[in-house]
Amino acid sequence: MSTSRVRRLRTALGSLVAAGALTLPLALSAAPAQAAPTDDWLHVQGSTIVDASGKEVWLTGVNWFGFNATERVFHGLWSANMRTLTRDIAARGLNVVRVPISTQLLLEWKAGTFTKPNVNEFANPELAGLNSLQVFETWLDMCEEYGIKVFLDVHSAEADNSGHVYPTWWKGDITTEKVYEGWEWAATRWKNDDTIIGADIKNEPHGTQGDTERAKWDGSTDKDNFKHFAETASRKVLAINPNWLVFIEGIEIYPKPGVSWSSKGLTDYYGTWWGGNLRGVRDFPIDLGANQDQLVYSPHDYGPLVYEQPWFTGDFDRASLERDVWDPNWLYLHKEGIAPLLIGEWGGFMDGGKNEKWMLALRDLIVDRRLSHTFWVLNPNSGDTGGLLGYDWATWDEEKYALLEPALWQQGGKFVGLDHDVPLGGAGSTTGISLSQATGTGATPTPSVTPTVRPTLTPTPTPTPSASVSPGPTATPTAPPTAGPTPTTPPTGACTVTYSASSWSTGLSGAVRLTNTGSTLSGWTLTFTAPAGVTVTQGWGGTWSQSGTAVTVTNATWNGALAAGGTAEIGFNASHGGTAGTPTGFALNGARCVVG
Repeated sequence: MSTSRVRRLRTALGSLVAAGALTLPLALSAAPAQAAPTDDWLHVQGSTIVDASGKEVWLTGVNWFGFNATERVFHGLWSANMRTLTRDIAARGLNVVRVPISTQLLLEWKAGTFTKPNVNEFANPELAGLNSLQVFETWLDMCEEYGIKVFLDVHSAEADNSGHVYPTWWKGDITTEKVYEGWEWAATRWKNDDTIIGADIKNEPHGTQGDTERAKWDGSTDKDNFKHFAETASRKVLAINPNWLVFIEGIEIYPKPGVSWSSKGLTDYYGTWWGGNLRGVRDFPIDLGANQDQLVYSPHDYGPLVYEQPWFTGDFDRASLERDVWDPNWLYLHKEGIAPLLIGEWGGFMDGGKNEKWMLALRDLIVDRRLSHTFWVLNPNSGDTGGLLGYDWATWDEEKYALLEPALWQQGGKFVGLDHDVPLGGAGSTTGISLSQATGTGATPTPSVTPTVRPTLTPTPTPTPSASVSPGPTATPTAPPTAGPTPTTPPTGACTVTYSASSWSTGLSGAVRLTNTGSTLSGWTLTFTAPAGVTVTQGWGGTWSQSGTAVTVTNATWNGALAAGGTAEIGFNASHGGTAGTPTGFALNGARCVVG
C-alpha cells in the first residue's frame, strides 16, 4: 500500500542514517489522498490460507534467486531491466515471489556493510548508485506498484551460489544464534510493510543417516533438530511481527517406527527430497502458541531429471505418486485439515517424457487441491531445471508457462492478486484484479503509487558474471460470480462460463471457470463443443471424455457440491492441427450457459 510504503521508507531512512550507510538522500513523497488502503496480512484457518476477513486466498507464484548468491542481488540484472521483469511477473499472473537470501546477507545489511551489487546501470538507471539493500527495497516498491507480494527464504547460511548444498542452517561463522539474529532484524525492519507477507525459515534442511551433520525432526532440543530450530526461529520472528506467515519445510529422512535417530541402517528410514519429508509433524507438530494461525508447511518436490528417485522407475502416474510419495510425506497435512501447504519449489525441463509427466501430475494435484505454490524458477540459469525465462532474460518459455498457467489463481479470465487495493499488474491492469475485486470484500480503490525518487549517477558498466547453478478438504472459491445476469427465479442448471487459453504450435492449455447461477447442485456435468481438430489429451478438476468434437466433464468428488453462486475452476490440455479456436455451446446439466 502507498501509506505502508512511505512508512517503511521512513523507517528505512532512519535505520540507514543510524548505521551511517546512506550516502545520498532518498526523496519521500506523501501518500496520495484516497481511501485508506486495506492491510493485506494473511493467516491460517484449518488447511487454508485466508485474509483478515476470513476469505480464502491462493498463493500462486514463482522463485527468483540471486540475493542468496555471491552476487547479492537478483540474477539477470547484469543485463535485464528490473522493472520490466517485475511488470512481466505480474502480467503473467504470478501473485507472490519467493526470494532466496542468505543469513550472511541479512547480517551484512544489519551491519550496514555492502558489497557492490552486480547491476547493469545502463539497463537499470533507477538503480544507479544503490547498494544491495536499496536495490531490494526499490524492488519492493515496484512489487507494491504492481500488486505483487513477497516472502523471504533463508536459502543458505553463507552468500554462496552452492550454499544450499550444505545440509544445516549453521555453517562456519554463521551459528544458529546468528540465524535467529538475522531473522529478528528482518522481522523488525519490514514489520509495517505488508508487501512482505512471510518468512521461509530455512531452505531444504537435509542429510542422511550416514552424514556427520544432518537435520533431524524429533522432540529434543538438540543442535541438529530442525523442528526445534524452526519452532524457535518462528516464535522469535512472530514475537516481533505477528502478522507474517512462517513457512516451515521438511527434512530428507525420517526413522521408521521403532528406529532411533542414532541408527545407521540404510533401510531404517523413509527418504525423499531435501526439505520434502514432513512425516515428523504427525509425531512432533510445530507449536507456535498464540501464533499457531500463522503456520504453513512448505515441502519441495522435483522430477526425475533432478534425481531418479525410486518412485520414478516403472510406470508411475499421479495416483502412484500421491499414494507412495506425496500422501505419506506431506499431503496428509492438507487432506486431514492439519495445516495449509505451500509447495515452495517444483519445476523442471519440458522433456516430453518422464519429467514432464511428473510436472503435469503435480500441477494437476495443485489445481485440484488449490495448493499454494511458488514455481522453481524464473531464472534460466538453474542448471537442473531451467526457468520460465530464456537466457536473454526477456523471452518466456511459452510451453513451460502454458503448463504452469492453469495453476495460477484466475477469476473471470483475469489473474487474482493478493493486494486488496492494487490489481495484479498495477493501476489500469487489463490482465489482473485485486483481492477485493475477487472476494467482494470492501471498496476497491486503485491507488496511484508515486515512485521513490532515486539519485542519478553516471553509470558505469559492470562485468558479466559467470554462469551460476541453483538448487535445484478442499475449499471451493468463495468469490461471487463476476459475469452474467442472475435471473429472478433461476432455473436449475443455469450457469455462466469464462474461458481462457494459451496455445502454441500444436497444443493448447484451456481454463474454464464455471459459475452456478441456479439452485444448489449435488453433482454436475459440463458439456461443450471443441473446435475442429482439437483433441483433449488431459484434464483436471473433473472426469473428462471426448467423442468427436463433443467434450464432457463430470465433477470430481471434491467439487461436486456447487452452491447457488458457487464456482468450479477446471481445465485441460489439448492438441490441435494449427488452429486452437474457441470452444462453443457450453451447457451445465443440459442447460445452456452464458459465456462471459
